[in-house]
Amino acid sequence: MNHRKYHHNTDTMKPVASILILLLASLTAFGQTDRPYVVIHRQGESNCHTFRIPAITITNDGTLLAVYDMRYRSRRDLQGHMDIGLSRSTDGGETWEPPRPIMDMGTYGGLPEDQNGCSDPNILVDKATGEIFVSAVWTHGRPGTHQWRDKGSEPGLELGQSSQFLVVRSKDDGKSWSSPENWTAKLKNPAWYLFAPAPGNGITLADGTLVMPSQGRDQTGAPFSNLMWSKDHGNTWTVSSQARSDTSECAVAQLSDGSLMINIRDNRNRADKSETNGRAVSVTNDLGKTWSVHPSDHGSLPEPVCMASLISHQLADGRTALFFSNPNDKAKRKNMTVQMSLDDGKTWPKKIALDEKGGAYSSLVVVDDQTLGIIYESSRADFVFQKIKFSEFGL
Repeated sequence: MNHRKYHHNTDTMKPVASILILLLASLTAFGQTDRPYVVIHRQGESNCHTFRIPAITITNDGTLLAVYDMRYRSRRDLQGHMDIGLSRSTDGGETWEPPRPIMDMGTYGGLPEDQNGCSDPNILVDKATGEIFVSAVWTHGRPGTHQWRDKGSEPGLELGQSSQFLVVRSKDDGKSWSSPENWTAKLKNPAWYLFAPAPGNGITLADGTLVMPSQGRDQTGAPFSNLMWSKDHGNTWTVSSQARSDTSECAVAQLSDGSLMINIRDNRNRADKSETNGRAVSVTNDLGKTWSVHPSDHGSLPEPVCMASLISHQLADGRTALFFSNPNDKAKRKNMTVQMSLDDGKTWPKKIALDEKGGAYSSLVVVDDQTLGIIYESSRADFVFQKIKFSEFGL
């Protein structure tokens, strides 16, 4: 076990008591305290230039599993030398095992590692069986391209033609993992330019249905957001209709009435019109056959065009709490904030600020019946992990 200890941010401590009191009062008013955090990765550690794109979940045995991009040579997106890595914690996130790759395509097809990159992981636990799925997008060849731009990925299913949808599985609490499985042919419409998992976490519904948020580029190359689901523990999957166009990274959660909410990064949100920027939000009652726009759409959750996290949790009193994390700013990736809603996302009255200077991609998890956890790209390090007590939200 890699015993990374909690660090405390003491940069703002002043010798004069009156200044300290005023400072703490102002921070508390915004919801930020001197909260302990665990560094998961600093740039250059583990023989890896940068960690990006986190996703976290908790297994049936109570182990926290964090997955992410291990970008060995630079911060840049695909194409490049990168694997999907894993860190495990068996003590509620206080310490973490050293990172290790669990999806690595090496020099597949005789091409170098920087032409076999894997990126943007999603993690999903089947709560009935305990099996864990980690999915990601793999680009083979195509140096200098990006799967979301131009011909970085193209219509068709063939390797080297289109980016691929890969999955690895674990049946032993994340200790060992299968070889990568290529699901592209059974999921992707060949007319689409791209179909990929959305980074973050999937969910198991009350009836056992597995749901994974997903994204792609349609037959014109335009991006979209949707979801995919399985009723047979991941053996077969159905890909839903598009929830929204000109969108990409999305998160899914089950609401109190059993419907599904999808909370989405909207590409129409740009810094030059930041006064209107907000998350796109849609709801489905039929696993994505049809969609409706949620009342909070674009109005309740500011965003600077960035990935975000959304999870739901049933409280002991039967209420459903939604938790949402993102950089709470309309123009810049800063002010990492966690918010809570008790009315299925119509309003978000409770906010906890974590990192005023930074914050970008994030992923939420319920650590126990009193504690929320978050891993995110921070101003302090590539990734930090922090915990928030439910009582801080007034629960």
